[in-house]
Amino acid sequence: MPARTPTLLLTALAPLIWGSTYFVTTEFLPPDRPLTAAVLRVLPAGLLLLLWTREWPAQADWGKLLILGILNLGFFQAMLFVAAYRLPGGLAAILSSTQTLMVLVWMVLTGSRPAKAAWWAAALGVLGVVLLVASPQTRFDTLGVAAALAGALSMATGVFLTKRWQTGLSVLALTGWQLLLGGLCLLPAAYLLEPGLPVLTARNIGGYLYLCLFGAVLAYVLFFRGIRLLPPAVVSSLGLLSPVCAYLLGWLLLDQGMGSRALLGFSLVLASIYGVQQVLEKN
Repeated sequence: MPARTPTLLLTALAPLIWGSTYFVTTEFLPPDRPLTAAVLRVLPAGLLLLLWTREWPAQADWGKLLILGILNLGFFQAMLFVAAYRLPGGLAAILSSTQTLMVLVWMVLTGSRPAKAAWWAAALGVLGVVLLVASPQTRFDTLGVAAALAGALSMATGVFLTKRWQTGLSVLALTGWQLLLGGLCLLPAAYLLEPGLPVLTARNIGGYLYLCLFGAVLAYVLFFRGIRLLPPAVVSSLGLLSPVCAYLLGWLLLDQGMGSRALLGFSLVLASIYGVQQVLEKN
């Protein structure tokens, strides 16, 4: 087993968990409150991690943490939930799958020269997601499409900068501060722009707890650990596993079909992840 395989497998758990976001949002949460859902996902998670670690950043790192918290959590989570509420999960997944290509663009803009094979592998992943989740009945919502693309760009930029900006914080503290700062940035918008929560059912509470404890605390700790140990484009390529998980949940729980086209798409996604990893490991 290659030395980095355990790290890859642990990091891959994060996008697999995130793949359940669309299912949980549509099936468990109150409608029309994307910003509130984002706040309740990340803010309590950040507080839990910081109460556990009790680490404070150096004065020079506050600005970096604020920017990373906005890119990786605050703005990204807002766009994620706007897209989840306004788009079919398949279309949102296709748009989000462009994230690896965006990371490669950042590498070029900062002087790196990713091999052509890396671009082809990343594009193959987008094609795989299209085959996996695209539907002729897909409806297009302009705001939802813009939100999905903006979220992909935000996360791609955040992943790239997280790798470049090193701090003295542990992974748990780095994750906690980003969750907290991102949540605090979202809080005023959620309060001013959305109605208050209705009386929550046990189903609603369970959905919010799942998104906080698994979708934020566990997944983001694994994700930022992966960024610290792996090339940023490799970490972004693992995000292709989110639509795979979302599709499998639809197949298992919502009686959605699985044909030969979906199986081909699944195969292309795995080939893309493997290709990006192999090419960038050799660079």
